[in-house]
This record gives sequence, structure tokens and C-alpha cells, in this order.
Amino acid sequence: MSLAPLRNDTFLRALLRQPTDHTPVWLMRQAGRYLPEYCATRARAGSFMALAQTPELACEVTLQPLERYALDAAILFSDILTVPDAMGLGLHFVEGEGPRFERPLRDEASILALAAPDPNQSLRYVMDAVRTIRSALAGRVPLIGFSGSPWTLAVYMIEGGGTSDFRQVKTMLYRRPDLLRHLLAVLTQAVADYLNAQIEAGAQAVMIFDTWGGVLSTSHYQRFSLAPMQQVVAQLQRECDEPVEGAGHRRARVPSIAFTKGGGQWLEQIAGSGVDAVGIDWTTELGDARARIGSRCALQGNLDPLALMGEDAQIRAEVARVMESFGVPQAGFGHVFNLGHGISQFTRPDAVQALVEAVHEYGRKQRASTPARA
Repeated sequence: MSLAPLRNDTFLRALLRQPTDHTPVWLMRQAGRYLPEYCATRARAGSFMALAQTPELACEVTLQPLERYALDAAILFSDILTVPDAMGLGLHFVEGEGPRFERPLRDEASILALAAPDPNQSLRYVMDAVRTIRSALAGRVPLIGFSGSPWTLAVYMIEGGGTSDFRQVKTMLYRRPDLLRHLLAVLTQAVADYLNAQIEAGAQAVMIFDTWGGVLSTSHYQRFSLAPMQQVVAQLQRECDEPVEGAGHRRARVPSIAFTKGGGQWLEQIAGSGVDAVGIDWTTELGDARARIGSRCALQGNLDPLALMGEDAQIRAEVARVMESFGVPQAGFGHVFNLGHGISQFTRPDAVQALVEAVHEYGRKQRASTPARA
């Protein structure tokens, strides 16, 4: 695979808390149903799984938002549940209901029979997609790889899909914590292997989505969600070979991001997990998060996704409010603008244009009007 040198490294520099000339922006689920071209490609694929498992189509939808917007990063089009699917649980999607597993984990035998899959075998289609996307990007922006956190994957695997009360997984947590810990150990290895395979295939940053960590008590969060994520991060490949202008390669840092939805009360602990950046949702004020974390990590976030339901002027005002809360990014204090969760399928495409333009314009204005602090 021949790769082009990276032309826009603003996203990576912000994650590593290095100076940038503007605040980078990308959006969780930026390739999705709010874009008519995505809906057309998905219809052509026939199903979500067929779309995700066809590298050329996954590449096509990954690039679609970059053709519309001046985003500073691309994120691999896939799903957080590919790992449990590769473990034999039978992932499928029910229209209007979301993901479902044909064989949820409800007994000791099924859990003890699980093993971490070889990502270059059972998940080869993901690695093929990463390689295809990196080549197609031609150095335009960095590519983000990702996985669900071990806890979040365990929730879906035990519940059999989405849930409102977490009854099955929490019953196991209280009745058989030993069994849940065994499952999380297997998933920790699986997630680490999966992310490292994405890095080897060409991902330039990786993100761990801990969608359901926020439903736990503090003690349970630390044991069942944060500790496995920390173990994943400890195993991550921290550098990769990147092409440079002219000829040859250099060793480049591969930053990692952890995002626990509803995890604002645990920011300090997440920042201490070894990641380069902490994602936060809209329930935590960015300025407060910066004061609490200091220079330990960059921050990613955190506009309410439904702010994009407003008119363009209101969207720009919300962008300014978020960026004013963080303050001026500088060496040691990085900020990547994002939504506090995935973009809604009901978002106007023009609203995203207003958002991206506002982030870049306001970020440059901040830097021009405020002297850098030591």
C-alpha cells in the first residue's frame, strides 16, 4: 500500500497538546443517515452489515462527509459490535430497533467458551477498509480507528442488543461478578488486538467508545469499565511509520481517545488511564473539564448534538459558547471540537456546514486576539 504524506495534521497535533492554527473538528457518526448520499449507498449495499463488510463501500461512505465539509479527520465507517460478531454471537440490525445478537450470553458455558478473535482473520474486512480508506484519503486528513470499550461490548453481548434497564448485565454483575470479570478479560484482549490491527493497517489515531460506562456506580465504573479500558490502552501500539515529503518514513505517535458517555464525574480517573485525550459529553462544561484535567490530556467535545436542530445563527452562537468555555488552546492544552455524542439522523446537512465553518473561524479568531500563554 502506497501512502501519501499527511497534509493536515491539526487533529493529531491537538490530541498531542501541540500548537495549532485552528481548532480541529470532526463529528461522531459524521458518515451517517443525515446525508442523502450515505442513504443512497446504504440502499445500494442492501443492509448495514453489507455496507460495513464491503471495504470499497465503507471507504465510499467514510469519504462522503469530507467531500461536503472541511473536517479535520476521517473516522473508519464500521460498528462497535464487529468484535462480538466475530466471536460468533450473530450480529444483525432490526429496522427501528438497532443491533441484535442471535446468541446473547446468558450462561456460564457460553461465556467460558469465548476467545478473542484474530482481527486479521475474522475481522479482515475492517482492516481492508482501513487500508482502502488510507489510500483514498491521499494524505488529506488523518484516519481514526475505533472500538467499543470492553464494558460496552459486554452490555450488548449479555443484553442481546440495546436496553433501557440493563437488567441482564447488572444481574450478572451482582450475582456472578467473577463471570463478568472473565468476559471483560477476554474482551480487553480482543479490543487491544483489534485496535492494534487497525493501527497496523493505517489508522493514525484510535478511539474507545464507552457508551454505557455512565450507567454504573463509581466503584463499579472503576472496576468494570475504567480498569479494562486502562488495560487496553497499556497494550496499544504507540507509534507507526508515516511517509514524509520527499522519500522515506518517520515514526509518528498514534494518539488514543477515551469517551465515556455520562462520565463527567470521572474525568480525572479517565485522564489517568494513559490516553492522550478524554472525550466528554455536553453535560460537562469544557472549562471545568480543562481546570480539572489540566495539562494531563487533551479534551474532545462537546456540543449537544441536538443544538444542530437550531438555525445557523444559533449553531454559531453555541459553537462560540463551547469554545469560549474551553479558552484558547495552546501548547500543553489541546482541544478537538466534536459533538457530545453521535450526530442525529434528522440533522440538516447545511447545519453541519455552519458548525464546521464556525469552529474554524472562531478558533482562528481566538488565536489572533489572545496572546499565547507560557
